[in-house]
Amino acid sequence: MYQFCYASQSSSDKEVLLDDLTNILAEARDFNHRHAISGALYFADGHFFQCLEGQLEDLQLLIEKLYSDPRHHSIKRFELRPVEQLSFSDWSMKYISRRDEIRDFCARMGFDSFTPHHFTQQHVDALLTQLQSQDEEAA
Repeated sequence: MYQFCYASQSSSDKEVLLDDLTNILAEARDFNHRHAISGALYFADGHFFQCLEGQLEDLQLLIEKLYSDPRHHSIKRFELRPVEQLSFSDWSMKYISRRDEIRDFCARMGFDSFTPHHFTQQHVDALLTQLQSQDEEAA
């Protein structure tokens, strides 16, 4: 199994953001369920951070889809790496929105806000630990 994380910026206006988030989650959960992909999506401050886990071929197909999705832009890819244990195996797509715990995490890491484009792989690994401990919520 492999793990792939990326960050991107939302292209959505505030008026349609909630609808876009709802649609993104529905599409992701459907696609991921059909392809045995698990993962988590965090959204705050106009930025997406997503972790995806599954077979390499399925993740590569999903990565291609990401670049054609007009709801986000400025995609920053982090490591695509083999993993022995999945971080989000119980979730086709766990959703977590803006949280004080994540804001505090970013402050401890030296960031004024949630700006995952500035993250290194070390920040990503620490964020994944934070996301694993958060409860899921509805969009």
